[in-house]
Amino acid sequence: MGDVIDFKRLKLGNRPWLPAVGVAVGAVIALLAVAWWGFTQEVGPNEAAIRQVYFGPGKGVQERVYGPGLHLVVPGYERLHLFPRDMQKLEFNSSEQGYSDGARPSISIQTSDGYNVSVDITILYRVSDPYKVVTKVGFGRAYEDKIVAKRSDKILREILGKLVAEDFFNDHVRMAAGEKVRQDLSADLDTWGIQVWAVLVRSYRYDDRFQGIIESRKVEDQRLFKNQAEKQREIRKAAKEEALAKLRAQIAVIKQEGQNKIRTIRADADTYYRSQVAAGNKEVALAEADGDRWIRGALEKAGASNLVGLEMAETLEGTEIIVVSTTGANGYSPLDLDKMLQGW
Repeated sequence: MGDVIDFKRLKLGNRPWLPAVGVAVGAVIALLAVAWWGFTQEVGPNEAAIRQVYFGPGKGVQERVYGPGLHLVVPGYERLHLFPRDMQKLEFNSSEQGYSDGARPSISIQTSDGYNVSVDITILYRVSDPYKVVTKVGFGRAYEDKIVAKRSDKILREILGKLVAEDFFNDHVRMAAGEKVRQDLSADLDTWGIQVWAVLVRSYRYDDRFQGIIESRKVEDQRLFKNQAEKQREIRKAAKEEALAKLRAQIAVIKQEGQNKIRTIRADADTYYRSQVAAGNKEVALAEADGDRWIRGALEKAGASNLVGLEMAETLEGTEIIVVSTTGANGYSPLDLDKMLQGW
């Protein structure tokens, strides 16, 4: 095992160099801190940087693009030029001047039919290649005035100037023209290291001359719309009446068919009733005829005279006096029973 050092018994004695060492260490730390902050440059999260060397073998703008973080920079020998990486906005809007940084006057478009239209436009873009911007335009935000605003103004006037004044009313035509501006402007600015995201046609205002035409046309259009609406109302009214007439005719036909069916059913019922009554009457007549036939047959048999006599007796029941002639050829004597029986 190693020796154990007893710091309590250890005597350092007088060491006059210790304070000097502490001062030296502090000075070194301070120098390192100053060197760290003096020889580094910060690039923010939404920024990119291009290195420029002032003299020496690598003099000039370096092609490498530096991202966010701290980067070593030698003061007096080189520096980093910062560019925004997030979305940038260029406003052509007279009403935004004084409220929005960098807002420019609205663009006055001369339409193909000779009218002036004041258009508010927003262009969204970003710096895609800082090296191209620095080498072709310069440092700082010079690209905004020299390239983006200037090229945008030119292309907007070229494409929107091909429209007639009434095209700005049409959303599809206006949006298609804005997309055409975006495509042409994107192709143009791409060579300058700038990417175009969108071209937004925000609003538009006509000059007094065309505005007067619009107002007079609105009155005429309203009159035309009124006449068309009244015509459509008459057409729809006639169609309604025609439909109602057809419905009424269909209802009348259905009712007539129903009545015909009722009459047919009633006639069939009456025919069936009469046929059944006739059949019943026939059966009754046949039964009565059979009864008469049976009665005649019974009367023709032996002993039938007795039945006749009984019925005759019933007929004479209650008779108190019968006056008959007892003399002459047709004389009849009720007391001569044998003769009476012979007659039956």
